[in-house]
Amino acid sequence: MKLAVLSLEGLRELCSCEIEVRVIEHRAKRVNIMNLKKRMSLAVSAALGLATALSFPVLAQNEQPAYDSDLMIEEVIVTGTRIISEEGFGRTSPVTVVGMDEISSYGLTRVEDILNNLPQIETAENAFVSNGTTGTATIDLRGLGSSRTLVLINGRRMQPGGVSIESADVNQIPTAMIERVEVLTGGASATYGADAVAGVVNFIMRRVDGVEVSAGISGYQHNNRNAFMQDLMDQRGFTYPTGNSGLDGKAYNIDIVFGGEFADNRGNATVFATWRKNDALLQGARDYSSCALNQPGDWCSGSYNADVPNYDIYPIDEEGNFVFDYDDSFFTLQPDSSLAPWNGNVYNYGPVNFFQRPDERWSAGVFADYEINEHAVTFLEVLLANDETRGQIAESGTFFYEAYPLPISNELFPDNFVSSLEEYFPGEDRFGVYIGKRNTEGGPRSDILSHNSFRIVAGVRGVISDDWDYDVSYLHGQTNSSSTYINDFLATSLYPAVNAELCAATAGCVPYEVFTYQGVTHEQADTLSGTANAQNVSSTDVFNAYATGAIPWGLPAGDVLVVAGYEWRQVEYITEADTLYQEGLLLGQGGSLPNIDGGYRVNELFTEANIPLLADRSWARMMVLDLAYRWSDYSTSGPSSTYRIGLDWQALDSLRIRTGYNRAVRVPNVTELYTPQTIGWSFGIDPCASESPAYSFEQCARSGVTAEQYGRIAASPLNEINALVGGNPNLEPEKADTFTFGLVIEPMNTMQASFDYWDIRIKEAIGSVYPERALYQCVDFGNLCERIHRGVGGTLWVGRTGWVDANYLNLSDLHWRGIDVAWAWSPGNHWNFNLIGTYMLKKETTEIPNDPDSSFDCAGVISWDCWPSPRWRHTATATYDSNSFWALTGRWRYYGKVKYEGTEDLIANDNLGAQNYIDLNAVFRFMETHDVVVGVNNVFDKEPPLMGSSLSWDANTVPGFWDTLGRYAFVNVTLRW
Repeated sequence: MKLAVLSLEGLRELCSCEIEVRVIEHRAKRVNIMNLKKRMSLAVSAALGLATALSFPVLAQNEQPAYDSDLMIEEVIVTGTRIISEEGFGRTSPVTVVGMDEISSYGLTRVEDILNNLPQIETAENAFVSNGTTGTATIDLRGLGSSRTLVLINGRRMQPGGVSIESADVNQIPTAMIERVEVLTGGASATYGADAVAGVVNFIMRRVDGVEVSAGISGYQHNNRNAFMQDLMDQRGFTYPTGNSGLDGKAYNIDIVFGGEFADNRGNATVFATWRKNDALLQGARDYSSCALNQPGDWCSGSYNADVPNYDIYPIDEEGNFVFDYDDSFFTLQPDSSLAPWNGNVYNYGPVNFFQRPDERWSAGVFADYEINEHAVTFLEVLLANDETRGQIAESGTFFYEAYPLPISNELFPDNFVSSLEEYFPGEDRFGVYIGKRNTEGGPRSDILSHNSFRIVAGVRGVISDDWDYDVSYLHGQTNSSSTYINDFLATSLYPAVNAELCAATAGCVPYEVFTYQGVTHEQADTLSGTANAQNVSSTDVFNAYATGAIPWGLPAGDVLVVAGYEWRQVEYITEADTLYQEGLLLGQGGSLPNIDGGYRVNELFTEANIPLLADRSWARMMVLDLAYRWSDYSTSGPSSTYRIGLDWQALDSLRIRTGYNRAVRVPNVTELYTPQTIGWSFGIDPCASESPAYSFEQCARSGVTAEQYGRIAASPLNEINALVGGNPNLEPEKADTFTFGLVIEPMNTMQASFDYWDIRIKEAIGSVYPERALYQCVDFGNLCERIHRGVGGTLWVGRTGWVDANYLNLSDLHWRGIDVAWAWSPGNHWNFNLIGTYMLKKETTEIPNDPDSSFDCAGVISWDCWPSPRWRHTATATYDSNSFWALTGRWRYYGKVKYEGTEDLIANDNLGAQNYIDLNAVFRFMETHDVVVGVNNVFDKEPPLMGSSLSWDANTVPGFWDTLGRYAFVNVTLRW
């Protein structure tokens, strides 16, 4: 392997770049790597334009003999390009770096929890999601969606995550093996291919020389003292926790890593095994989540599928049509088994849901290389992982699934029930009965999720000549996952069980005494449950080969560096679900899980060039033109091209200017193309339903309402709209344009700052329109009316007779822009300060292109359409290292206020002010090589902002975005030999 010798003084002469400097041990003297990083962090990372989040001194290992002044640099790897240079070069896209020490200082064992603290990242799938969870952890750069964020390990792709999701599952990545995480924003499709529209998150794995054993424990603690929520629950007679919760939601981890050189120092290997376990925590463990708020947020609400059943009842005429002539149709069962108009009877489902899912993960692997000669170094990466988790939500129920046609003579109707029917519907003898009964007798629903993954990379790299290197590799990544859904009502079992005549004629049928007050037993509930199973195999295969070096002729300012290569990639995604999943026969699913069998192949040619234009001028210490181009031919959508052009200008020693333009293309993934279309349900209100519709007949007629139906359409008691969801094989690739302009300033040798403006615009973005939004677009403006299909009586929720198309389309335009800020200061040998922040200028979605009436801007806003998007977020860190046995770090995480846009939620704006979190941690070093890290995050036990059900994702908040469970304490011990 070609090596360059570089002094520490020479490091400051490197031109600005986002670099991975792989430092190997000097053969004559032992090098203190941690102290080296401490000295290099400002001289290389921040000074060269990295938006750095590093705090190297925090967890520095024991003091070692002084580093040698001459260091051997094996290679410089640049995130965002494949050009390798001994000298490095400027880049046009900023990179945020989270180092190993920063990761350890958070005390978090889940990768997504760590990255969600970066202002450029919005929370996506995480451990605080239980209802509808995929059991994975995903990354969402800029809030553009995890499907537009490319995740790499050591510069190479990860495979899809598993059942119901194609984004990479970072649960597979062992935290103990991460040397650092590099977050490149601004688009990188020309370098890495599709999916890198928002940017790239690159996990760099570390190498170890020796043995390292770590063990830790952590957990949450909260003082339950929310007077507002406790008062609401007192009004309803609900129970809730008070006072100190103690340490709960605990996590445990054990990590073993060992490595070193072999074969006379020609080979190096690092082997690891890790275990992590997280305990479950119910929403009932916190007072602020012990009841489900209503949509305004001023009352403990709940589900109409209650412990004591509710019914929606309509007479059926001789032609089989519902009769809507009666004033009352929604009833609650009384203690004497009679009916009375609904009186607010609901079920408090909140406490039963998991607030934090239980999770257990094992991982193991090896990273190794062997130098055959200077022209060939073989390398191998193996990563194996197993993850088991479980999503638990409230008990199943009948969920008003369909109207069961029942005669008044049904023997399961008690006498008082029959008398009530005769009173409310005189002369009628046949009814369609929708039942809302919570299965409290059967216990909570659970989705048991398992993921088994392996990822293997093998290849060879080396030197072709003095000026040229090559790299050839093959990657195979595969995830086998399963979903087993238990304790949910089976749709086909209910009708016979509530119809005495049909039950008597059905083998094994047990009557469901749902019309008798407290008549349902545990045994009856058991006979109605089903178990659904789905299996998924998703894989990625990549062959990649490229060469990089300097062209034979140079320019006066320096050599032109180029890369040229070829990549073949294949993605396969197969989900096989049983009949219960495919047909949506479990009533608590809200829809079906269809089989998916699809994939694609792509052949790609790519090239990059780094052209020095000027050097050593008074006004241009360095000016470099950065070019990249990739041609791709997809089996699904045909040829497409992406490209990048940028300029990196070191105007003065203290001023650098960088700007760039990227054209990115994202092809539709397998799920978006091939998911069969099925009908499920979505929250929403039909503006043309009820006796007094919110819109005129002329407006409602656009959505398919007839004159006979107007003013007679029954409103959904659950505020639901049926939605037709699924893939679309006619989708086209979406195109994105990214522009960046930045300044890097070094006012003094110990301080650096960067300011980067970015602008991302995606045209014909792949997505779906919310059914409710499609309805309002239709009645307000006449848009999307062809997507509305009214059913029986003009409804959009009864059975599966009516729906709104919500399948994937190339439709929306997305326009995001903002400013990233980074600052680092290292005054003296003890103190280090840094800050990273993002100011969101615009986050606009135009659902109907060229129609301003369909646009909404989410910057600084939360609404039905908008994830909470503070205009300003930052993380600031201050570290004091005694340079002996201890070091202290304080961190300030800030989320700017968000404004609620809407009228329904009455409490949101009172709770959505700026959120400040203070974290403290300390490291204590002992016996030269060992250390203990202790810390507390969210020291002041801040609760997450609360909001009504129209805004909250779960637990009356947006879990995983703000700190969710209160104060977090941790301790981790690491022993090294």
